[in-house]
Amino acid sequence: MAILVIEDDPKTGAYLKKGLRESGYAVDLARNGSDGLHMALENSYDLVVLDVMLPGTDGWKIMGAIRSSRGAHRDLPVIFLTARDHVNDRIRGLELGADDYLVKPFSFTELLLRIRTLLRRGVVREAHELDFFQVADLQLDLLRRKVTRQGIDIVLTNKEFLLLHLLVKRQDEALSRTVIASEVWDMNFDSDTNVVDVAIKRLRAKIDNPFERKLIHTVRSIGYMFSENP
Repeated sequence: MAILVIEDDPKTGAYLKKGLRESGYAVDLARNGSDGLHMALENSYDLVVLDVMLPGTDGWKIMGAIRSSRGAHRDLPVIFLTARDHVNDRIRGLELGADDYLVKPFSFTELLLRIRTLLRRGVVREAHELDFFQVADLQLDLLRRKVTRQGIDIVLTNKEFLLLHLLVKRQDEALSRTVIASEVWDMNFDSDTNVVDVAIKRLRAKIDNPFERKLIHTVRSIGYMFSENP
């Protein structure tokens, strides 16, 4: 599998490239944001390890450009690896669509574990879970990782797909923001953050807004519910 590392610090970049190659991955290294963004959008990678503070184009802009691009690149798994350790930076990275956020100084073993988890996971599911769901005119195929509504293909990012899967498999159940954050991001968020709300808004833009019948409903004072019924 191919990994793109976007890191301007020479020592850190060389360390990551060497360590990941020794772990069995093909690795390209971009030393500035402009080159990194070009490589991410023009080449085929399985994952990107991205710094925030970069010359040329910073990591925030790169993350936004990847998620707003067309085709398969929108779904590219991204791990932020940065010295920016403030909680607001972490929240911002996740709101932009990052799959994970690791703060420097870091353990290479931990980074490798997170990379392997993302690449292996695709969609987290138990062996006993259903592989196919249909709610109204929406179809969710886990094995093919495909979502359609009224026969129209809907392209989702990794987190959007995980979020939709959670909502669909627990349809007609009101899910709190805490439960959603725990299940989809595998972490706890403070109640005053809006990561879940932002993710729901983006999912609605793809799943609900183009169609007359709405499936994602807000449950006041609780969270959200996926249901055929308003």
